[in-house]
Amino acid sequence: MDMDIHCCRATLSKQTCLFNTNIRFSKTLFTKPKTLFTPSSLSSHPHSRFQTHHLQLSHRDNPTKHTTLLKIESFHENDSVELFIQKLSNKASSPLQLLRDDGDWSKQQFWAVIRFLKRASRSGEILQVFHLWKDIEKSRINEFNYEKIIGLLSQEDLAEESVLALEEMKTQGLKPSLVIYNAVIHCFARKGEFDRALHFLNELKENNLIADTETYDGLIQSFGKFKMYDELDECVKKMESDGCLPDHITYNLLIQEFSRGGLLKRMERVCQTLLSKRMGFQSSTLVMMLEAYANFGIIEKMEKAYRRVLNSKTPLKDDLIRKLAKVYIENYKFSRLADLGLDLFSVTDRTDLVWCLLLLSHACLLSRKGLDSIVKEMEAENVPWNATMANTILLAYLKMKDFTRLRILMLELSTHHVRPDLVTVGILFDANRIGFNGTTALNIWRKTGFLDEAVEMNTDPLVLTAFGKGNFLRSCEERYSSLEPEAREKKIWTYQNLIDLVFKHRGGPNRVHGS
Repeated sequence: MDMDIHCCRATLSKQTCLFNTNIRFSKTLFTKPKTLFTPSSLSSHPHSRFQTHHLQLSHRDNPTKHTTLLKIESFHENDSVELFIQKLSNKASSPLQLLRDDGDWSKQQFWAVIRFLKRASRSGEILQVFHLWKDIEKSRINEFNYEKIIGLLSQEDLAEESVLALEEMKTQGLKPSLVIYNAVIHCFARKGEFDRALHFLNELKENNLIADTETYDGLIQSFGKFKMYDELDECVKKMESDGCLPDHITYNLLIQEFSRGGLLKRMERVCQTLLSKRMGFQSSTLVMMLEAYANFGIIEKMEKAYRRVLNSKTPLKDDLIRKLAKVYIENYKFSRLADLGLDLFSVTDRTDLVWCLLLLSHACLLSRKGLDSIVKEMEAENVPWNATMANTILLAYLKMKDFTRLRILMLELSTHHVRPDLVTVGILFDANRIGFNGTTALNIWRKTGFLDEAVEMNTDPLVLTAFGKGNFLRSCEERYSSLEPEAREKKIWTYQNLIDLVFKHRGGPNRVHGS
């Protein structure tokens, strides 16, 4: 990740992710590349007067050639830095020794080394390298360089190193900026060291600096991270008493933290405040509110939040989609599963999860016509089948006791290029218990060697949420969990192993062996 990371609040107001407590750098971290060949550098070369004169004429008379020359110079400089970093990539190499051997580095080389150390998880060496590099040229001891270094150290959660750099900066007669104090405060807060964080908040004020909303937002997020919600409320009160009024980012952040903590009343109270101030929700805030309502199964409020998210065209992660579907299933709102699938199709492609929702809706309603329509639609769009789709339909047929369709689909799995999984095996044995004859399918599985393969569960969890695990799967779990740990781990479990385990304890006939 590039080191010139910005956390501008103007940018945050547009983006959909959580408030970023990384430090905002007021200037670009990497300075403009220094060209290798300039008129002054050429003056030491033989015939330099002629070359310099020629170069100056070419710059003035032909701007295009001048631009091309600068591009070539920049290319060579970048190429040089790459070779430089290759040397440093050796695990035994020391950036400090390399700097001593080279005598000095350009700004581009120095920041390339810093960037390399960060990417190589060697951020602990950054401060030492900075110390040596800045002491070579005293003009490098300035607020700008310290701000970048402290910001980077804080971003890497190197709190003590950040403080060392801060104290050293003050001994140099430099005045730390608000950006620097924010970096240090947020670093300690992220680590849960709030006493240290508040110490530097007070020091910030003693230095006649005024904490801004970004200062407090970082603290609020960290209090939320550690579930210190009373302290979070106190932080907001302190923020307001200091004359720093919360803005829309602060309110969105509060809603997010209360949503994550499941504090719905506090979350809704802040929502009302935000709306009363005619401020808007960030898309990430809407998603977290939706998830909070889904976690508690509050279907009316969940649907209202869902409409807001849908209108914002914010994509939802599959895990959250499954949570919404689970709420609908638990409330017997099976038709809503299809609505959810169609809504998702309007903002994304028809993924396997979308087809799962469409099939589940009709499967839970035990609608043969509905299932057939979805299957035809899949065929029209050349959608490949998978275990989730097949097992959803098989479970519906099992629930309907439609053994004719159940048998046909069981025997057509290979035609659809579907490899059965543990759920499929469970469906067959559960069907056998209520009168189905699965001998043909079992013989095929035995002949093809499927029963001797390692057990897999490739069916989407939503399918089991809708239909339950069934007798066979529950028996597998009970028998397996009753074994000693050594017995569970001593071998790779095959379908045949599990079948033998279930029927051995059940004391009934093992249909796989035809007895």
